[in-house]
Amino acid sequence: MSDRTELLEAALDSLPEGVALLSAEGLVLFWNRAAEAITGYAGMDMLARPAPEALELLLTGSRPAAQDPCAESEAGHGAIVHVDHKLGHDVSAMVRTYVLRDGMGGRIGLASVFHPAESLDALPHGERGEGSQLDANHAELEDRLQAVFADFCQGGESFGVLWITVDQAHELRKTHGAAACEAMIEKVERALRNGLRPAEEMGRWGDDEFLVLSHERTPEMLGAHAQALAGLARTADFRWWGDRVSLTVSIGAAQAEREGSLVDLLERAKAAMFTSFHAGGNRIASASGGQECSPS
Repeated sequence: MSDRTELLEAALDSLPEGVALLSAEGLVLFWNRAAEAITGYAGMDMLARPAPEALELLLTGSRPAAQDPCAESEAGHGAIVHVDHKLGHDVSAMVRTYVLRDGMGGRIGLASVFHPAESLDALPHGERGEGSQLDANHAELEDRLQAVFADFCQGGESFGVLWITVDQAHELRKTHGAAACEAMIEKVERALRNGLRPAEEMGRWGDDEFLVLSHERTPEMLGAHAQALAGLARTADFRWWGDRVSLTVSIGAAQAEREGSLVDLLERAKAAMFTSFHAGGNRIASASGGQECSPS
């Protein structure tokens, strides 16, 4: 058992992300080397002690410090927090917290995984082949996503995103070539734009993918809107050298969450899209509740 524990500790110590484990009483039980490097606090400063007030947000996500460290944490949700380095300067970090439970479901502690926010990758996108370029409004859509999310975090209106992929794109590219696939993508794009709300924005998010910034106020409304867009894609009549290709899309829908981040929002929408696609395509999946359906 001791060998297994040493192996686990060595594995966690080798990670580039900071990892902290807290007991149900809020005492720090594990503090890896990356956590030391990010915060300036050595293991001897942390182990078997309550988390320093300066690191409260880093170790408990975005919860108020007065709460029980394991009481209200939303498992796996990402958030960007600002804490004080031991030397006094500000550290901006992306943190995810996870409630740890025993076999009976009782809370036994909390895990925190974090890394500097400046090391975050750019916003997640779809797959792009070598030399491919996204459309001209891609940068504008990124800017709008950033602005709308910042407003949302300040108490602004709710919004969501739809990550859309064309189910037939990969096969058509193999059988008919890149020109045929691009013509098909443009056909689907025109069909989708016909179904957008006046304030919505859409752009190419990958070679075969689109992203829609939607102002639907609930996951249910967002899912219903996704259904309507999927129906429009199916009605797009595409022919190439006499061959008629039936078109369908897979859509992942995700509603913004105040305790999350924009990167997290897009990752959830992308994961939901993959759920739809790998279930056979022509489906809508909701990241909020795992709801999945096949458009009629």
